[in-house]
Amino acid sequence: MNVKQNLEEINNNINKSLESVENDTRPNVIAVTKYVTIERAKEAYDAGIRNFGENRLEGFKAKKEALPDDAIMHFIGTLQSRKVKEVVDDIDYLHALDRKSLAKEINKRATRPVNCFVQINVSGEESKHGIALNDVNDFIEMLSQYENIRVVGLMTMAPFTEDEAQIRQVFKQLREKRDEINKLNLEYAPCTELSMGMSNDYEIATEEGATYVRIGTKLVGKEE
Repeated sequence: MNVKQNLEEINNNINKSLESVENDTRPNVIAVTKYVTIERAKEAYDAGIRNFGENRLEGFKAKKEALPDDAIMHFIGTLQSRKVKEVVDDIDYLHALDRKSLAKEINKRATRPVNCFVQINVSGEESKHGIALNDVNDFIEMLSQYENIRVVGLMTMAPFTEDEAQIRQVFKQLREKRDEINKLNLEYAPCTELSMGMSNDYEIATEEGATYVRIGTKLVGKEE
């Protein structure tokens, strides 16, 4: 199937998910293009996608340069502090703010406030990056000292499992934490967004209130 057909199927599944829970929060679909060519990314753009996600510096720069100016670029992988200066002013959204040293470097190098998702390791898996759920409030409070950090929301990755109840619980906990931070009415951390859900679990994420889903394989495929 081509990207347009894949997107139609994804949108249909999102519609069904929203109907099943009477949820009116429709997530933005981010095309994760890290495994595909520039041509495939352009096909996604032509299909109507405007949000693109990359997790490597080289791929990010190449896709940003090749795509039209209205493409919204999301850096979704771990960003090394020493690489921040090379890319920070080209990022529309950073999905992986997970440590003070990175926040400090972004603040130092950015020429404008950067929209950041704080990455949360809700499941507590050692293999995953992110702030522990119990440490989120303190971490966000610490970020108040950095004028170039704007916390737009929270991000997580669910465990890779067939247990839908476990996946749902992770997404629910992230939503509850987002709501908690949002109610603090912090000017630098409006925290209105939820980046959660990928190819294998975006429907559950939609039901739990995701505002961004990050879809690679089921949208643009994967090239070996």
